[in-house]
Amino acid sequence: MQLFDVHHPLVFVFGLLGNIISTGVYFAPMPTFIEICKRKSTMGFQSLPYVVALFSALLWLFYAFIKGGDTFLLISINTLGTLIESLYITIFLIYATPHTKKQTLKGLTCVMVLCLVISVGTFFSFQGQTRVLVVGWICVGVSVCVFAAPLTIVFEVVRTKSVEFMPLSLSCFLTLSATMWFAYGISIRDICVTVPNVLGFMLGVFQMGLYAYYYYTKGNASTSQKNKDKDKNTSPPPPPKLKEHLMNINLSNCSEVHPMDSVSEGAGDQTKISVEDLIMDQNKTRPDRREEPYLPS
Repeated sequence: MQLFDVHHPLVFVFGLLGNIISTGVYFAPMPTFIEICKRKSTMGFQSLPYVVALFSALLWLFYAFIKGGDTFLLISINTLGTLIESLYITIFLIYATPHTKKQTLKGLTCVMVLCLVISVGTFFSFQGQTRVLVVGWICVGVSVCVFAAPLTIVFEVVRTKSVEFMPLSLSCFLTLSATMWFAYGISIRDICVTVPNVLGFMLGVFQMGLYAYYYYTKGNASTSQKNKDKDKNTSPPPPPKLKEHLMNINLSNCSEVHPMDSVSEGAGDQTKISVEDLIMDQNKTRPDRREEPYLPS
């Protein structure tokens, strides 16, 4: 095959590296779908990136077949991509809620119809190199959508200020993959392969920067909250509450004031003795005063 000729060493190297890294891109969401299977729930994830990725893989397969020549590496990676994305979408449909499942099926139907229209329409409407260019630029547009599809996750990250729904590994693999396929497109002088990967590289770098920002922001916020809780726990205890005392007022000629705890020894409950009761008790203990008869003078 001409691809393995010594006159094309860079084509083979960049194409092989692109295949290896793109395989990592396709397998990067695998831990997410394993977790979906364990929890039997889609956990708020969206199916749009996987539907668009399937659409892109199918179109690049068609482009590689009609172009011919040294496109073996394009055919191999996009065949793998079609199989893996189909598996992801199948798992998503199994565990999605009825509303999300309905939306996913609508998107999948649109993808299949568009693939059929593009392949049949270009096959009968154009010939030779013209057909290759038309399909190639359609693939460029779809590839841009593939790279832009994770922007829905980016909006979710900005809204929630959490990187839970944006795996860092996927962003790293996308950036590396775009770099390799850009170099591959330059080597074979294929502008349709080169152009979308420039945008893919820029979006990948942007996603990694966003991940780093919110990851470290959340880490600093957690550390600050822990320090506040620690300071709160080490603050001095409040002063002890003093016992209540009542004043026993002895109503006699020489009034004396004695402090008395208001604790009842019998039941252990604290009771308060009112001043009125004390006055009544003192009146009872005083001797009765006899009234002297009134004698007129």
